[in-house]
Amino acid sequence: MTTTASPTATPTPFVDPARWPDVARVPDVPLRAAAAARLLRRAAARRGLRVELPGGRALRPAPPGAPVLRLHRPQDFLHRVGASGLIGFGESYQAGDWDSPDLVALLTALATAPETLVPTGARWLRRFYVQRPPDEELSTAANTRSNVRRHYDLSNDLFALFLDPTMTYSSALFPTGTARQPLPAHEPLPGHPPLATHEGLPAAQHRKIDRLLDLARVGPGTRLLEIGTGWGELALRAAARGAQVVSLTLSEQQLALARHRIAAAGQADRAEVRLCDYRAAEGRYDAVVSVEMIEAVGRPFWPDYFATLDRVLAPGGRVALQAITMPHDRMLASSRTYTWILKYIFPGGLVPSVRAIEETAARHTRLRLTRADTYGPHYAETLRLWRERFTERSPQVTALGFDEVFRRMWELYLAHSEAGFRTGYLDLHQLLLTRDEERP
Repeated sequence: MTTTASPTATPTPFVDPARWPDVARVPDVPLRAAAAARLLRRAAARRGLRVELPGGRALRPAPPGAPVLRLHRPQDFLHRVGASGLIGFGESYQAGDWDSPDLVALLTALATAPETLVPTGARWLRRFYVQRPPDEELSTAANTRSNVRRHYDLSNDLFALFLDPTMTYSSALFPTGTARQPLPAHEPLPGHPPLATHEGLPAAQHRKIDRLLDLARVGPGTRLLEIGTGWGELALRAAARGAQVVSLTLSEQQLALARHRIAAAGQADRAEVRLCDYRAAEGRYDAVVSVEMIEAVGRPFWPDYFATLDRVLAPGGRVALQAITMPHDRMLASSRTYTWILKYIFPGGLVPSVRAIEETAARHTRLRLTRADTYGPHYAETLRLWRERFTERSPQVTALGFDEVFRRMWELYLAHSEAGFRTGYLDLHQLLLTRDEERP
């Protein structure tokens, strides 16, 4: 793998300009590249990084064990970063301009208080390279299916390579050894997970699903709406409890496999999967569960999302959400910024804050946030397991028809996400919403 290249190696993945136009093109911005070089020196000094140039020479002295940024084509790297900031940083990795023997350690160092990397007096320069999300990726009813197709319809076989047998693509909950007592809203659950294992991942995914179903009080006869089917594991667990499940997805590949898995489990009479936008949901339900779907909704449509939850929820019903979150001030700062993740991984979305969820629900619906538990370290461990499996199975990824630029893109995406949870830049919450008529 190029991510473990020797200091003298220069990885040169073939970049198809038709498939990856912005990765194939190296911008020519000498003044911005010079500014990027100064920021690189500042980042190396402030984060204690070892920046290696071709031949293994270090840009500056670094402490033993320092995270390593290994530059294979320094000028290409600097021109990309100078032209488009963090988008250029990601595209430079896709192109093979740089590597690291421990990508997560490097990204964790960079993700720690990222606002301090740029001098205060130079932050006004952001407006010259920070892009706005394109209108065609805004998560309107017309655009959402295309956004979903770009990620979730890549290939069921691709996801099966790194997910566990439950085919669950959201954070697991690992044992912590801490008794789970009822907690007030916004109070975190104490205790971090131990080092997780691939063998324990299916049970940890079921623990997550069962806790959400318990929050929503799903049991025999419950009418349950799931928004965001995935590959059907939550619907299967709910149907096994005796619930009557309707699950909505916009991914045709997920739809086909989820229906197949439900039929194979003998639960087709209890669980139905529909190809349907959340805004078109019909019926009345005793419970609504949605796992890591709100991140794809987009800030302009949060009122529509919560209005849908309120509209379909029967009196006395409960809503259980699992959501990736970020601190409110960071969410506001990034809400109109086009990032590498939006461009290449999850178009049209925005990670919300717990405050934004609470305020949007209160402003536009009768729903109120009544419980919020946090599990960020569990997502870091889940992502570590996915990343290790994805990297180990690189030859199988190639055999499915995905090129090296794609593989590097996904390695960076998984490592970037893991680093976000390890630093606290990102968090994970399970949230309960109820109406005033029904409180825990």
